[in-house]
Amino acid sequence: IFGNQVLPPGASLGNGLTPEAARDLGLLPGIAVAASLIDAHAGGLGVIGADVRGHGLVCEGQPVTSRLAVICGTSSCHMGISKDPIFVPGVWGPYFSAMVPGFWLNEGGQSVTGKLIDHMVQGHAAFPELQAKATARCQSVYAYLNSHLDLIKKAQPVGFLTVDLHVWPDFHGNRSPLADLTLKGMVTGLTLSQDLDDLAILYLATVQAIALGTRFIKEAMEAAGHSISTLFLCGGLSKNPLFVQMHADITGMPVVLSQEVESVLVGAAILGACASGDFASVQEAMAKMSKVGKVVFPRQEDKKYYDKKYQVFLKLVEHQMEYLAIMNDD
Repeated sequence: IFGNQVLPPGASLGNGLTPEAARDLGLLPGIAVAASLIDAHAGGLGVIGADVRGHGLVCEGQPVTSRLAVICGTSSCHMGISKDPIFVPGVWGPYFSAMVPGFWLNEGGQSVTGKLIDHMVQGHAAFPELQAKATARCQSVYAYLNSHLDLIKKAQPVGFLTVDLHVWPDFHGNRSPLADLTLKGMVTGLTLSQDLDDLAILYLATVQAIALGTRFIKEAMEAAGHSISTLFLCGGLSKNPLFVQMHADITGMPVVLSQEVESVLVGAAILGACASGDFASVQEAMAKMSKVGKVVFPRQEDKKYYDKKYQVFLKLVEHQMEYLAIMNDD
């Protein structure tokens, strides 16, 4: 049964924790309870308002609306806020005060990201070899793959290893900005070779495809009226340095990482700190409780290469639509 009272995130509810709930949780009755958020929105709240002074970021002098929070794990969510409602085709919203009180929220997303990387890596013929080598080094398979890519790149930047291997990442349909659940994944540039080098390069191409998808969402949001200069990444995939660097290089924007990896918990703590009266507003709590851990800047000298990769990326889905039209033609 749903109630009919709507409160903004962080508002204090009732008289705090009821005696019954306090008993169940081992806490004191009356502790402030905040109006809550869903997980990805709490993650956005946990990163998007961080104080970025001293990091050489252009967003330092810009409003919080210039920031895009990307909560990336099994799937990814792209949270952008605006003072006035902005309608973006293929992107959810705008929802008023859904994440940051007083701002409109647009939410883009990718249906599979971490899950897609797992799928591509684990389904490859060289995966057992990768697993054995990573275990011998006491590394995750992804840490091993990142170091293996550094070994095989020779003199060129690591991203250039995919010059003739391209991936369209919608193996589970497209959430944003095309909103087409019938779309399929695509890979072009395969050879008969199936060794560890090939697995590493396919992994790299998949990571790049996800970052290209983020660029696609960001450009759709900007075409509708958003102005975005900085990415704020959190979630499991933000722990992967290759994933982070590819997002910076491919979008051409700096990526801010939180000091606290579990940004969803930070967002929940921000709401609690507002409900308890420790902060006067969610905005004040965000600025005080969100801390910048690291900033990753794009390699500007690689821009031309990634612009070309993006052209190919858009061609892939264009061609997929053409194939569909051919097959459906009577």
